[in-house]
Amino acid sequence: MTRTANKQPLWKWASLLMGAFFLATMGYSLIVMGNELATQLQHPSLNIIVAALALGTYALARKLGKNWPAELNLARLLPHTLLGLLVGLVYMTLVISTINALGYATVSWTDFSWPLQWEAFMLFLGVAVGEEMIFRGVIFRMIDERCNTTIALIVSALLFGIIHLPNDGATWWSSLAIAIEAGLMLAAAYKWSGTLWLPIGIHWAWNYVQGNIYGIAVSGTHAGDSVLTTATSGPDIITGGPFGAEASIIAVIYGILITAVFLFNCNRPTVPR
Repeated sequence: MTRTANKQPLWKWASLLMGAFFLATMGYSLIVMGNELATQLQHPSLNIIVAALALGTYALARKLGKNWPAELNLARLLPHTLLGLLVGLVYMTLVISTINALGYATVSWTDFSWPLQWEAFMLFLGVAVGEEMIFRGVIFRMIDERCNTTIALIVSALLFGIIHLPNDGATWWSSLAIAIEAGLMLAAAYKWSGTLWLPIGIHWAWNYVQGNIYGIAVSGTHAGDSVLTTATSGPDIITGGPFGAEASIIAVIYGILITAVFLFNCNRPTVPR
């Protein structure tokens, strides 16, 4: 495959990367402010508008007089997002169910609030859109175009793990786990599908299901109202400890398996491009 980015001088490519990273970060800042406004106004649906505006800004920056960016193919928005939501739901359910089956977790029902659930669901939409724009839409895509997929996978995954290091309960292990299970999986999902919609869907469901369905900390942060409460006890390497299930070796194993499925199918004719 011809990599057009290779034709650019390194300094120009690096400048474009930094510029794209800056714009995507500004878009994420817009999402964060929008989330706060939606919470203050008690109108969670505003998160959809803010996320759409951020993606629109990203698309315009990518377009620059050329075609609409393939990673935001609107014809695949619904099917890829729904597939991503399903993958994220199944993944996190497998992780929690396995920890429970091993005897290190107890799951019980709570008196949850539908309005609070909708608020949390919309909040995590913004998180997914913002982080996927930066790490898959900019960092992974541009390194993949310039170098190769292996380097892009490793660099984007490590950076994704590192940004979670300041979180509550984080350790070097939890950041490495995030890099392996999430950084690699989400980049592989992007590579397989050719769109941001699939990793956005996975990321969205991953956070929401973990925090507001199962009641487990999301990357060290309490997500609020939950449908279930999951009480864990035992070694942190199994339960994830205070950081949450993402720091569990179980999550890493399942993440590697799903990543392998995406990567194995990247060049097969069934890829939905």
